[in-house]
Amino acid sequence: MSFEKLGVFKPLLDAIKDLGYENPTTIQKRAIPLVLQKKDIFATAQTGTGKTAAFALPILQRLKKSDKNAGVRAVILSPTRELSIQIYEDIQGFSKYMDIETTILVGGKDIEKQRRKLRCGTDIIIATPGRLMEHMLQGLYMEDVEVFVLDEADRMLDMGFAKDIREIHPLLPRKHQTLLFSATFSDKVRKLSKLILRKPAFIETAKKNTTVDTINQIAYQVDTDKKAALLAYLIGSRNFEQVLVFTRTKASADELFEELQKDGLKCGIIHGDKTKANRLKTLKQFKEKKLRVLIATDIASRGLDIEHLPYVINYELPSIPEDYVHRVGRTGRAGREGEAITLIDIYEKYEIRDIEKLIGQKIPKDVVEGFEPDPNIRRKDIDEVKLKSEHKREAKKFVKHKSPEKKITAKALKTAKKKRKTTKRDG
Repeated sequence: MSFEKLGVFKPLLDAIKDLGYENPTTIQKRAIPLVLQKKDIFATAQTGTGKTAAFALPILQRLKKSDKNAGVRAVILSPTRELSIQIYEDIQGFSKYMDIETTILVGGKDIEKQRRKLRCGTDIIIATPGRLMEHMLQGLYMEDVEVFVLDEADRMLDMGFAKDIREIHPLLPRKHQTLLFSATFSDKVRKLSKLILRKPAFIETAKKNTTVDTINQIAYQVDTDKKAALLAYLIGSRNFEQVLVFTRTKASADELFEELQKDGLKCGIIHGDKTKANRLKTLKQFKEKKLRVLIATDIASRGLDIEHLPYVINYELPSIPEDYVHRVGRTGRAGREGEAITLIDIYEKYEIRDIEKLIGQKIPKDVVEGFEPDPNIRRKDIDEVKLKSEHKREAKKFVKHKSPEKKITAKALKTAKKKRKTTKRDG
């Protein structure tokens, strides 16, 4: 099926042809006709399957051309500044042959400049929840909004934006279309969907918390103190030109950054302690391939959209198994192939089971010659774990032989008195 058969009109067809789009992805095939029919949508799709085009193309077609007499006609919320910028750039590309005004409202930018831009008139707002609330408190009205989009809804809820969304939604017109897109499926998202959606069409292009088939996943077992050396070896020996590396903490990200620099690798780092300006600059350099390696924590990486990223490496497993899906979803996007490598030490070889259970598949395990784990190394907590398990067994044995205490009630006491026989001693 082509974009033309989905009902996409010529100005958009010309633009997406210029961008190199050929065939629509599964989420685009299913979402675009429904959005054009003005239905509410609850769509769960894996990261990298083309969600932005799935809602942006039909919204642009619905708006068609700028209406100077109307206010804001579409609002797109995303969890991070970086993702908002990416959506803005995509919409600018899609609407190159259209008369549509788009404004981005994110933190870290002069709010007064944003207000002046809004006063000149805009059709579409792309914003983070916090910054949109700031503008609404300063007089931005939403009475003309026709379409409201929540992109990466699961991430917004994880980042604590539930309250902002609940405050924004009642201020929209009663008759508007709401599109909820989520990379992963969760109870929080379902609860939100019941609050803001009206008779939605449900689109599920993949099972709950699964990874895309185009991603080749593998885990290498290695000792903790050899992880950095193995990472550098993989990047160098396999000639990885562009690789995104995830760590669990800011401290380990900083340590890894120093180690890789010593190995002569050009790398950048983004985490919560870096300023937004610094993170954007580093991300730009990585996208332009001026940096070979980008090290990131889960918090800082949310919303990262790097086109044609071939490799993702989990230097450490995430604290939350669901974040594994988000991490590896940075590669293998829009039908392209990608590789996700995980380095697991003696602790993580047990933790990875939770991830395998979540995604419903086994991740192949292997070792790299020269970096085989030492079989004599034991987990530091193994004795403590053993003691705890032994203590539990002893406790269970004790409880098993202990007779349960009978509860004495007034009725039981009265019955006992009736059954009691008298003796001469009682007299």
